Amino acid sequence: MTEPGTGSDLQAIQTRAVKDGDFYTINGSKTFISNGQTADLIFLVARTGNDSSASSISIIVVEAAATKGFTRGRNLEKIGLKAQDTSELFFEDARVPRANVLGEVEGRGFSHLMSELDWERLACGIGAIGAMDGILSKTIAYVKDRQAFGQRIFDFQNTRMKLAEAKTKFEVTRAFVEKCLDKFFDGTLTAEEASMAKWWASQIQCELADECLQLFGGYGYMLEYPIARFYTDARVQKIYGGTNEIQKEIIARAMDQ
Repeated sequence: MTEPGTGSDLQAIQTRAVKDGDFYTINGSKTFISNGQTADLIFLVARTGNDSSASSISIIVVEAAATKGFTRGRNLEKIGLKAQDTSELFFEDARVPRANVLGEVEGRGFSHLMSELDWERLACGIGAIGAMDGILSKTIAYVKDRQAFGQRIFDFQNTRMKLAEAKTKFEVTRAFVEKCLDKFFDGTLTAEEASMAKWWASQIQCELADECLQLFGGYGYMLEYPIARFYTDARVQKIYGGTNEIQKEIIARAMDQ
């Protein structure tokens, strides 16, 4: 979905797929594409219509190895999530069979995207819960082992208060995300609830990572300690899946109906 000049505003997508007999000729570029260096099958969001409306957007399935005119760009350098590649993709007169349009009919791409965004946003919340669980367990183990001024870091009142706050925020957030997950499985999850789960859980994840890194002192700034990776990995959670500002707009819009 994401292009150099287009992030949250999906209707501004510029990549175009023009009919050419039984093929599309595709021109455009994408950026921040997860697994772009390794993907064999790419679901490309492109404009197949002649106007700027949502109904001119389609999803085209691109077989990377069989598509001339398709090239992979840089494996982008990120501050976190180092184990997973994030790439640029380029299409220059790339020819893809028209039969590869997802859903067999042009113009359904935007609705396909919208139908899955609630799940993507809830998945961001679920990922935040897993990360917070790891952050807390690693931090508790560290402060019980580390000594300062003749006692465990855990025994200082400030440490205990910070951990009590972190544990409470985590459990309250987990309860809401689990409620949303139940509603997703029974088909009653709303877009605003998915947005709440995404922005709130990612916000708390970043707060916990910051507070817990502080309890590691200087060692928390060293990448050899897991807390440093939890900290850098957390930041993107407030950006992808739709920025948290977009999530708040969705929530506010629902209250205005």
